[in-house]
Amino acid sequence: MSSTATLLRPIGRCRVMGVVNVTPDSFSDGGLWIDPGAAAEHGLELAEQGADLVDVGGESTRPGAMRIDAEQERERVLPVVRRLAGQGVDVSVDTMRADVAAAALDAGAVLVNDVSGGRADPEMIPLVARTGAPVVLMHWRGHADRMQDLTQYDDVVGDVVRELRAQVDAALEAGIAPEHVVVDPGLGFSKTGEQNWTVLAGLDTFASLGHPLLVAASRKRFLGELLGDDDGHRPVTAREDATAALTTLAAAAGAWCVRVHDPLRSVDAVRVVARLAQEIRSTPEGLP
Repeated sequence: MSSTATLLRPIGRCRVMGVVNVTPDSFSDGGLWIDPGAAAEHGLELAEQGADLVDVGGESTRPGAMRIDAEQERERVLPVVRRLAGQGVDVSVDTMRADVAAAALDAGAVLVNDVSGGRADPEMIPLVARTGAPVVLMHWRGHADRMQDLTQYDDVVGDVVRELRAQVDAALEAGIAPEHVVVDPGLGFSKTGEQNWTVLAGLDTFASLGHPLLVAASRKRFLGELLGDDDGHRPVTAREDATAALTTLAAAAGAWCVRVHDPLRSVDAVRVVARLAQEIRSTPEGLP
């Protein structure tokens, strides 16, 4: 298991985070891993496939999803975190609640992945500051039941960077160490399909924030729209090749990590990008 000091340290390639949704209603795998035992086994499989971290979440954040209470979220998440951490897996907890994050860290999680970027629960940022845990701060404008009503931007990339910078500044002012902050542009959250593509085209702009970047595009709706036909969107589980393509692009843009449901293709993709980057660095300037 990685230490806090090494988790965000460069390792020569983009990391891959596998996803375990212990929910009945997530857009991709809702209901598949609602049993904690099955969820833990799936997390171990993701680690065996090469995932560097396994992200465990107990509350769906798909567009339109309704919130559950904290007790139910803890009951879903904690047994899975304990089992995976006990097997030496680096576990991140996907939660917007400080008390769930605290319990998960006590159970062995090593990173907090807060899709609200600390905005949904005023206790989240102070908790992370006290514990010293690394945290992912995602760009966020509102909860799932209304987030797609909040897609108005003057300049989507510039506005997302500016709003993320405000979230990062709040975290740093609260005492979170700069080296413990990861940023996530929040693909699919308060963004239309077209806006997601614009954000992806501007990934290099997020380097201006000065923190590692997490990209979470796996199986998302805008991929289904792109790949669809007259019969409708491409089914969720048939978007893996497109996900791997975006993993390649994110890794080439310098992302610290990609968050994916099926790590196999993405693990290969980040290794290819790293090897090519190594070759480019070693090739004398001017040679093909």
